[in-house]
Amino acid sequence: MRFRPLRSTSAPSGEAIPVPDPPAAMRAAVIDATGDPSALREASLPVPKPVLSELLVRVVAAGLNPIDAKTRGGAGLSAEIAAYPATLGFDFSGIVVKSPYESHPFPPGTEVFGMLNVPRTGGSYAEYAVVPTLSVARKPSSLSHVEAAGVPLAALTAWGLVVETAHAHEGQRILIHAASGGVGHFAVQIAAYFGANVIATGSTRNASWLRELGASTVIDYTSTRFEDAVADVDVVIDLVGNVHADTGTRSLRVLRPGGLYVIVPTGSFPGYLDAAADAGVRATSYKVIPDGGALATVGRLLDSGAVQVYIDRVFDLADAAEAHTELEKGHTRGKIVLRVSDD
Repeated sequence: MRFRPLRSTSAPSGEAIPVPDPPAAMRAAVIDATGDPSALREASLPVPKPVLSELLVRVVAAGLNPIDAKTRGGAGLSAEIAAYPATLGFDFSGIVVKSPYESHPFPPGTEVFGMLNVPRTGGSYAEYAVVPTLSVARKPSSLSHVEAAGVPLAALTAWGLVVETAHAHEGQRILIHAASGGVGHFAVQIAAYFGANVIATGSTRNASWLRELGASTVIDYTSTRFEDAVADVDVVIDLVGNVHADTGTRSLRVLRPGGLYVIVPTGSFPGYLDAAADAGVRATSYKVIPDGGALATVGRLLDSGAVQVYIDRVFDLADAAEAHTELEKGHTRGKIVLRVSDD
């Protein structure tokens, strides 16, 4: 498989171009209650209305993330859904339809990508979305909307883990679990960009690809226990936890004294703080921050070619249930994206 760079255009900075008014109703993939992927159905919903500093964006593509499937299934953020039918989806790439004021940095016609505040607002599995201004950035000009939609949550998580938490630097040894997934494939690239020595765990089929992304060492978890192949690492970025083969507990054993363990999946290793203290290492969890400034920085890295996004599969909005079924198999390389509307 290869990266598939596509071309697109954006309105020049600060220039507003005519954009049709939105319709009264829009297509969306919704759930009426939590359940298996078949809970997702296509529906017609009112187009949301922005208030104060919010943007109204026409969504061209929506990225899928594991938290979407967890929420749909009754875990994740499902307890915070205030009313049904509900739309899911944090990631989007699209075109600004309405801005708060005439000289706003994102005037109508601007191509943007970013994260939504789900479930406080509706999600990106819909033709229109209301978006906080500070949670978006201009779409990288080198990416299509489909590619850009696969970036925000995963890349911002990776940025927060690697840059803001691990403080990646030259010569640092960082072990990244589940390195071929959405967050993982960005984390490998960003850590390598900042000069870290990246050790990645992945399957046999992804080994050569992970090396292409920047991993100096790849451990095939299907044949090798990582603790038998590596020791004295500075940082472990754990995108698995103890839900699979006690990955979290075993990770504490490969850290140097005082090293840092960072756990991402919520609830996957309940006793990680005490276990880390007993092992003589530091530990923290991490949750993504929808920071448009950081996303703009990631966008520049994408445009420069220093970082790339890999899109595994693309589904139409009407096939959201099938997309969730594929997502839950857990073997996605990079990201799965929904094509919501025409570019």
